[in-house]
Amino acid sequence: MQQFSIAVIIEKRRLDNPWVAEQWEAIGVVPAFGRADGGSPERIYADDERERFLSGRFDLELFRDEAANYHLNLTSAEPRVFVLWRLLDEVACPVAVSLSYGEAARWLDSGEQCDGVPILPEIADWLGDFVNTHYKPEPRKKIRRNDPFAAEKQP
Repeated sequence: MQQFSIAVIIEKRRLDNPWVAEQWEAIGVVPAFGRADGGSPERIYADDERERFLSGRFDLELFRDEAANYHLNLTSAEPRVFVLWRLLDEVACPVAVSLSYGEAARWLDSGEQCDGVPILPEIADWLGDFVNTHYKPEPRKKIRRNDPFAAEKQP
């Protein structure tokens, strides 16, 4: 198992909407140099329309059985880091991070909030090394189709 430590940037945007006052979204990740685990989100930017918070320290982990899902992510048009977050005391708090398409799909299927944010080049390189080492494409299988004219072709 390999790890890469990151912190998540979450944005709170004020909305001019009678039903919803604000919208939360994970918008980025940065290396978590010297950041401690847990703790409350730290405000890093604010203006009249939005606030941004830097949250915690999360370890991206790579597992061999997810290599196909990492490959899908890495070969997509825009590779992503997937961030699972929940509202706790009216503040969006990241709970988990992943590089696996499969894991992100499972989070979304279970009704969780999950945002994909752009991957950092150093994470993409790290992930690429892992995928090149551990991803083995499934061999293609020949499919035998029923040929309605097969009986006519035989002598």
